[in-house]
Amino acid sequence: MTRNRKRIRHFHELGDCHELTFSCYQNRSLLICDLWKQMLCQSIERALRRYQFGLIAFVIMPNHVHLLVYPQQQECKIDRFLFAVKRPFSYRIKQLLQETQDRLLDDLTIRDRPGNTVFRFWQEGPGYDRNLSSLKAVEASIGYIHMNPVRKKLVDQSRDWKWSSARWYESEGELIDSDLPELSGLPWDYFETYQD
Repeated sequence: MTRNRKRIRHFHELGDCHELTFSCYQNRSLLICDLWKQMLCQSIERALRRYQFGLIAFVIMPNHVHLLVYPQQQECKIDRFLFAVKRPFSYRIKQLLQETQDRLLDDLTIRDRPGNTVFRFWQEGPGYDRNLSSLKAVEASIGYIHMNPVRKKLVDQSRDWKWSSARWYESEGELIDSDLPELSGLPWDYFETYQD
């Protein structure tokens, strides 16, 4: 018996950047613990290295994540990159909840089909993937990503939200925060490289 799963077709045109969004299970605010956010940043960092993506911008919100990335090689595997971010992180959270016998473990363990249960930290499906093919679109995406905590009234100014790349941009790339994934920004000639 095959399972019905939400599918999104990830496609990549040479020279595209990707704005990726994925949410916590049932849109719950599960990303409120700093330790968990640090662990997620580590998972993002490992996936960036493994699949050779550059990180342009990001924000970790209580119930969802935005990443703006670009491939550093011609072969682009967005689905594998997302899996490499989400799966190891979810597994580590499940282990922590088991060790502490946290009730949240029961809330996030769902009946997948008769006789089978699964731990679900992330909303099922691949999330949202928007291809960006111009500097103007990338700049608009960066602004949108950084304004998330302000729009949700978590902070007054985007630079006040630790779990985003906003402060890195305000410091012109000089601010290094070891809790956060390494940012590369977008190379100034990225789109020129791929123009005919």
